[in-house]
Amino acid sequence: MSHYRARNNVSYRSGADPAVVNFKGRFYMFVTRSHGYWASDDMSNWKFIKPQSWYFNGSNAPAAAVRDGKVIVLGDPSGRGAVIETDNPELGDWKTNYAVINMPHGTQDPDLFVDDDGKVYLYEESSNKWPIRGIELDPENYYIPLGEQIDLFNLNPEKHGWERFGQDHRSDLKPFIEGPWMVKHNGTYYLEYGAPGTQWNVYADGVYTSKNPLGPFEYAPYNPISYKPGGFLKGSGHGSTVKDNNGNFWHYSTMAISVNFKFERRLGMYPAGFEENGQMYVNTAYGDYPHYLPDTKVQNHKERFTGWMLLSYKKPVKTNSPLVEKEINVVDESEDGYMQEQIKDFNINRINDEEIRSYWVSESNNDSIYIEMDLLKPMDVSALQINFQDFNSVIFGRPDDIKQQFVIESSLDGQNWEVVVDYSKNTKDIPHAYIELKNSVEARYIRYNHVFCTNKYLAISELRIFGKGKEAKPQTPSNFKVTRQKDRRNANLTWDAVEDATGYVIYWGIEKDKLNLNAMMYDHPDYELRALTTDQSYYLQVETFNENGISERSEIIFIE
Repeated sequence: MSHYRARNNVSYRSGADPAVVNFKGRFYMFVTRSHGYWASDDMSNWKFIKPQSWYFNGSNAPAAAVRDGKVIVLGDPSGRGAVIETDNPELGDWKTNYAVINMPHGTQDPDLFVDDDGKVYLYEESSNKWPIRGIELDPENYYIPLGEQIDLFNLNPEKHGWERFGQDHRSDLKPFIEGPWMVKHNGTYYLEYGAPGTQWNVYADGVYTSKNPLGPFEYAPYNPISYKPGGFLKGSGHGSTVKDNNGNFWHYSTMAISVNFKFERRLGMYPAGFEENGQMYVNTAYGDYPHYLPDTKVQNHKERFTGWMLLSYKKPVKTNSPLVEKEINVVDESEDGYMQEQIKDFNINRINDEEIRSYWVSESNNDSIYIEMDLLKPMDVSALQINFQDFNSVIFGRPDDIKQQFVIESSLDGQNWEVVVDYSKNTKDIPHAYIELKNSVEARYIRYNHVFCTNKYLAISELRIFGKGKEAKPQTPSNFKVTRQKDRRNANLTWDAVEDATGYVIYWGIEKDKLNLNAMMYDHPDYELRALTTDQSYYLQVETFNENGISERSEIIFIE
């Protein structure tokens, strides 16, 4: 993704607010502040397209839709631009009609929706004051507005726990509503929206439904739909939902790093869809572990997790490189309550703590550096991921020569090594290099051998190893209890620790057979769930996971 100057000469990658459309069987992804967009045939391999004409300062939270053989986009950073269009997005000869859509408060985080009858609607807002608004546009007359904007809905954090601001919903600052995206399914309009703030682990998407594109809209009792407060990469808000070429839905969303700047973000992709009763779901369970892609047939689209477990969590790790001794150059808003505090311990044990905001930084950047991890026991390794971080980067724009080069070796005894990945000649920018092995390898030790990276400093937030251990799956958590607090937005979940657990996943939902929401936690049992709706009852369950697999789930508990 692009690097760009923010404040204080801070450089960092960021990708956010994805708008993904299916145009003639090919997928196009439009992303905030990118000087172009991406195209893919399989939702896995994405090619960056630098179009013939585009927004000079990059698009901001762009809207995208398909109408009459063209892709239409609205994403002018000024908030007062025109709809642009092309019938050849591979070339990108975008045309403007010069008809500025001049909403009273500007157009923030727009969404363009083309209904079955060809009518076009604009939804927009990004604010901690104003509601999501909607208006019909005239596609036969330069997409100018028809009538007046309608206020559709706003946040209600006093009732909807997940709409509260801050990490784990623990801030009293006013939350933000933003990023609408409309999906129509079986005659019902599902208007998604993001809340409560893009920089937090609880950034999520909710949905209101209606039988009319401009409402009235009703709050979905199963909200939020897309929620990922735990794991390596957290948050799943301001997204878009698109149907693949096999008829299945996928949800793309915004996820937070928020180290160099509160708006340092990444993109997530999860299986999504609709239950038989119309309930919308996005499955984020084990969402940052390997999943099967759209063209792989699975028995149930909702369940695409490969079953490859995380083998690297907090395993012994060592390096021959001295630790960096430099102050970080970031835009820090933690004192104002708009960011988490910086993690300034850059030690090597940060490289496998499953926290993307922490990272190891090497004082050196040369081809003699190695990192060695001991998995403690022989295990079957199927995939690896190296997540590089932009520590004190001085790269701006999008240079073509950004690259990372390395070699990965494996060993059973720590003495005899075999090359399993050779990226020593890589010429691509792969900041989250995910590599699946053609055949799994049995290994106890994994060694990263550095060759080159364009950044001045070699900084890695996580070296992740996936596969399977050779021992028994963990036991089901016992003594699972749920107590709803006096503040009904919150509930205390407790259970007995499982001795060999890597972590736990809780599930909840409003129907016993549709526990579509989840939260992952490492190490410790117990969880305070702060995402409930005050007048809604729930069903809840918990499971354990470790290197060898996932336990059976506990009995389901019902709370009024």
